Amino acid sequence: MNTTSSIQSDAPSNYPAETAVTTELVKEEEVVTPRRVKEVTDDTWLKYDPIAVAEYYSSQPLKVFFRFISIFFPIVNFALGLWLDKKTNRTNKNRNKRAVQIRKMLTKLGPAYIKIGQALSTRPDLVPPQFLEELAQLQDNIPAFSNEIAYQFIEEELGDRPEVIYAEISDLPIAAASLGQVYKGKLWSGETVAIKVQRPGLAESITLDLHVVRTLCIWAQTNFKQIRSNLISIVDEFAERIFEEMDYENEGRNAEKFAELYGSMQDIYVPGIYWQYTGRRVLTMEWITGTKLTNLEAVAAQGLNATYLVEVGVQCSLRQLLEHGFFHADPHPGNLLAMPDGKLAYLDFGMMSQVKPYQRYGLVEAIVHLVNRDFDGLGRDFVKLEFLTADTDLAPIIPAISDVFNSSLGVAGTNIADMDFKKVTDRLSGVMYDFPFQVPAYYALILRSLATLEGIAISVDPDFKVLAKAYPYVAKRLLTDPAPDLRNSLKELLFKDGSFRWNRLENLLSNARSSDEYDLNQVIDQSLDFILSDRGTFIRDYLADEIVSGLDNFGHNTLQSVTYAIQKGMGMKVEKAPSNTQQLSDGLQNIQRIWGILQQTKGFDPSIVLPRIPQILMHSETQSFGQKIASGLTQRMAARLIREVLLQDVPEDILVTDKPQLALADRVRSK
Repeated sequence: MNTTSSIQSDAPSNYPAETAVTTELVKEEEVVTPRRVKEVTDDTWLKYDPIAVAEYYSSQPLKVFFRFISIFFPIVNFALGLWLDKKTNRTNKNRNKRAVQIRKMLTKLGPAYIKIGQALSTRPDLVPPQFLEELAQLQDNIPAFSNEIAYQFIEEELGDRPEVIYAEISDLPIAAASLGQVYKGKLWSGETVAIKVQRPGLAESITLDLHVVRTLCIWAQTNFKQIRSNLISIVDEFAERIFEEMDYENEGRNAEKFAELYGSMQDIYVPGIYWQYTGRRVLTMEWITGTKLTNLEAVAAQGLNATYLVEVGVQCSLRQLLEHGFFHADPHPGNLLAMPDGKLAYLDFGMMSQVKPYQRYGLVEAIVHLVNRDFDGLGRDFVKLEFLTADTDLAPIIPAISDVFNSSLGVAGTNIADMDFKKVTDRLSGVMYDFPFQVPAYYALILRSLATLEGIAISVDPDFKVLAKAYPYVAKRLLTDPAPDLRNSLKELLFKDGSFRWNRLENLLSNARSSDEYDLNQVIDQSLDFILSDRGTFIRDYLADEIVSGLDNFGHNTLQSVTYAIQKGMGMKVEKAPSNTQQLSDGLQNIQRIWGILQQTKGFDPSIVLPRIPQILMHSETQSFGQKIASGLTQRMAARLIREVLLQDVPEDILVTDKPQLALADRVRSK
């Protein structure tokens, strides 16, 4: 583990104490029957049960009412202050004051509202700089609770006093956040560790706030018909993640699964978990020395490239969302550290969630439809992804979607990577408001994750384009993933009305080769299998026609050159010298460009094709392919001979049809 004294001063920002898990990692339990409880403790509900929570608070209406008032008035007071500043032209003068006010307000309101502040702290495009600076303190600088309580929790969870369990433990917490605080310690075996301890009274605070918010959502959704998103479902999804955050053992399992799936990626690091020193309210993990990505001066002082590390984070997020579906939904700056050795460390496996396979494939298909400007297909994708119900009339929606993306893509041929991601999402939000869209709960967490990551990227590099960095991965997936859904998406991207779109293939290959995990061997294997299958008949026919055309042109030009040389050498009169350039057909020129791209691709080796040649030659489809080429060449040569010897005035277009003999016969009869 890297621990250098030169950067220990950055240690307090290393360990925000939020944690969470995904439901995939815990065994399914029977539905909890609502039960009346006298008091909410950390052990009252191990899993979120909105019915049981509602039953509990139904007997305490005054507590709910006063909590609502304690939330409502500070927010209204803050909003009123902003309004007065604007009316009196004191916005700039009071901005620092308001920034401190909102930080203190969110801190006082509790964990759920602190998380809102954390999300806003990564959005320099939405929040003024003074607010960003204050809100950033919510990532790891929340007021700590007493050591006495923390040590009591350690003893209850691990069975002995901290000074017995650990060789060293810091006198004060080195970071404190919404759900807990972190101490720096050392094991008796010598490893330096981070020790997370959960806040007291967390269950009571969380359940009451969630109940208030959920009740407001039920009221709003009942009384305001224009609200089409399932707010209750979104709150329940968020609540489940919060409840899971309160079990540190599950966070440990999350960390290990995250390491298993993504720890092998280049320049990604995931800290290890010490299970002997971990319980439900205490987590002991490997200490990571590092610097927040948004601390650009400190990152640069270590000779590290913050923009590159953001790109690493983007690639990791794409793997999470589109490949394995297990994703970190809370990648705020406190959870992403630049390590001295140039790696990006992930911490706090809190807001973890799951994207199902059909949702992952649906997202990739939507990207393909966007590239093709197939907005009918994109409309169907919104149905598949559960933004629209199956009985929704798409007729008025598709033109609105088309307008959003056409204005962003501009002229035909514009690369999707050049789109302004924020501008598109903002305009799309307007369309979703005007039509019967419902934002699925799973998508709300994805959007939160992407928005947070984009906010970090913009703070590091204002010109950073998330889509430009994402498209190489999408291209790689389309070219290498054998899943039937993505095979169909690739075919849909490359073929239109029976025509092969070479420019799309060139674009895919050019983008995919910049992906670190692009496997050219896999692409070649899958391409050959597809071309030699029944599904590849139309490709073989197209290639055969292009090869016939190219060979015919090459042979004709060569014959003309040889004839000219012989005639000139014999002193015969020659009217016109043949062109020195031998033009290839468009198709062969495209193949030549593709070959050039492959040659420039990392891992390219012509010899990788050699072992496949015997298998290819023995395949029945290869023999049929060869016969088609031979037949096509014979027909073209016969047609050319007849034209040049017997019918010199016959146009070339008649002679290169699929049935040149019949065309010639018709021509002769017409004369």
